[in-house]
Amino acid sequence: MSTTGIANATLVNDGQIKQASIIIRNGLIDRIIYDNPNGIFSEKLDKIIDASGLLLFPGVIDDQVHFREPGLTHKGDIYSESKSGVAGGVTSFMEMPNTNPQTITIELLDEKFKIGAEKSMANYSFYLGGTNDNIEEISKLNPKMVCGVKVFMGSSTGNMLVDSIESLEKIFEHSPVLIATHCEDESTIKENIAKYRETYGEGIAFHYHADIRSEQACYLSSSLAVRLAKKFNSRLHVLHLSTGRELELFDKNTPLYNKRITAEVCVHHLWFSKDDYDKLGWRIKWNPSIKTENDRLSLIKGLKDNALDIVATDHAPHLLNEKDAGYFKSASGGPMVQHSLLAMIELSKKGHFPLELVAQKMCHAPAIVYGVEKRGFVKEGFFADLVLVNPNIQWQITKDNLLYKCGWSPLEGQQLSSKVTHTIINGRVVYENGTFDESFRGSALTFNR
Repeated sequence: MSTTGIANATLVNDGQIKQASIIIRNGLIDRIIYDNPNGIFSEKLDKIIDASGLLLFPGVIDDQVHFREPGLTHKGDIYSESKSGVAGGVTSFMEMPNTNPQTITIELLDEKFKIGAEKSMANYSFYLGGTNDNIEEISKLNPKMVCGVKVFMGSSTGNMLVDSIESLEKIFEHSPVLIATHCEDESTIKENIAKYRETYGEGIAFHYHADIRSEQACYLSSSLAVRLAKKFNSRLHVLHLSTGRELELFDKNTPLYNKRITAEVCVHHLWFSKDDYDKLGWRIKWNPSIKTENDRLSLIKGLKDNALDIVATDHAPHLLNEKDAGYFKSASGGPMVQHSLLAMIELSKKGHFPLELVAQKMCHAPAIVYGVEKRGFVKEGFFADLVLVNPNIQWQITKDNLLYKCGWSPLEGQQLSSKVTHTIINGRVVYENGTFDESFRGSALTFNR
């Protein structure tokens, strides 16, 4: 029975910041010791980490990633991208179904879980993809083992659009698991593409992406999803909100444990704005698009007001030649899992929100929203998924220190003032100051439903 001690950490957890020491035993948090100023343990432990001057967070649970396996592994794979996430403090992820083949049957979903068990360096779950005609597959899902069903209510990478209102109603009425939606109105986007192509031709500037995949396109689709969820009392989670206007659709007063409709924002929509397109171009082309500075600030306010419940990444790697291809050919999406926690800490240091909110939205809330079993908090009896961060170290993101298989990041050149030193998963130190325990593999998440 292995034991690890973490001494003298500054624990950011459950709305508080306290000095604490932790004892990990057999993969679980055995004891949290608050009155231990010298960091001396009364028992002999196999390993002790001196966390003096370090922040201790629960492990990040990223509920929206695209790790590209199977079929698209030239961009990334479950091993490479989970490893990148581990270096950034991501201890659990939920991966999307727009792979090749698309994960739209129970059989294909089971295959992904097998790949996860063989290759993932973090804990994992996988979504089943909703289509216009796979309600029978959706109805077979085991709520205790599968994170959710993903519904593309607007087309994006992978062309999994569900555009039949009859099919949407069946999914919203009968899904036994959380429904996670990508919300952009397809007809609005098509009209905008035609208009901008006619006006500007094929050489359109990337900043028009914010106008083509517009506020109106997002609002029309998000409001439809909310109406359907209210009609059928569905468990709805709207992914990657990008506009301030959409916030009016979501309840900021009900406690998170009681919400039936929840919402998410991604790190890139909090970090970048439309003003960055002229400099970064294809590097910040995502669906939904990055929009105005007012939208960015409204999303930050929505986090603090609890209209937005979760911060995730929508990590979606593409090769450089798939991105740098002119506006209409450039793939949408970019890699973020290696730096998401650190980017949020940086935004906290800029005064946008306290560190406690970072833990709340990246660790606690995903566990609550999805019902993840015994993870997301630093609590006795919970799995020891933990991250130590040095909050006072200056470094720059460069190609040389990226771990993504695609080999680039929209954050290249950014100076950061904090760095992950240790990532502990299921009680194992999987990452320590740049070194990985390559023998470790994560576990499938389970859910209290």
